[in-house]
Amino acid sequence: MRKTRRTLVVMAAAAALAVTLTACGSDDGNSDTSTSNAGSGAKAEDHNAQDVTFAQGMIPHHKGALAMAEEAADKASSAEVKSLAARIEKAQTPEIETMSGWLKTWGKDVPTSTESMPGMESMEGMESMPGMDHAATGKEFDKNFLTMMIEHHKGAVKMATTEKAKGEYGPATSMADDVIRTQNAEITEMNKLLGKS
Repeated sequence: MRKTRRTLVVMAAAAALAVTLTACGSDDGNSDTSTSNAGSGAKAEDHNAQDVTFAQGMIPHHKGALAMAEEAADKASSAEVKSLAARIEKAQTPEIETMSGWLKTWGKDVPTSTESMPGMESMEGMESMPGMDHAATGKEFDKNFLTMMIEHHKGAVKMATTEKAKGEYGPATSMADDVIRTQNAEITEMNKLLGKS
């Protein structure tokens, strides 16, 4: 009888301890969860004016590149140029969607055209791009496209470099890293295609 009572007391104490530990663990878990939820919610708002400028500037800049890439898909004579144009389109289309999502979340205007890019000339329809001859065909078009896209990429790298230095929103500075890495590599590739070292 005493053994049974002792066993019950020990079991009750163990159960009480387990409940206490579970409750503590559960509290910790809940507070960790709410902290991380609050943290991720806070991170969504953890942006500054530079992040907004980056997204609002890069969206129309990317749209200008996409317009050029679409033209290259039709007019380029070189398979390498067509391949490059397709890669540009594949990389920059989802980036436009992502940046548009950020701006909507932040309650900021999403640019709808390629004009009004900070620090860049208007490129509405690309007609005002200096040196871009839309009537060119064949190798002349390829040379024209590569020359203009190199300059265009340099503009994107400059904008991304500013974002890395002054932006606060992690996903935006991470995208800026990708833009710098990818577009510098493409600039090297395009220079080679132009016959430069």
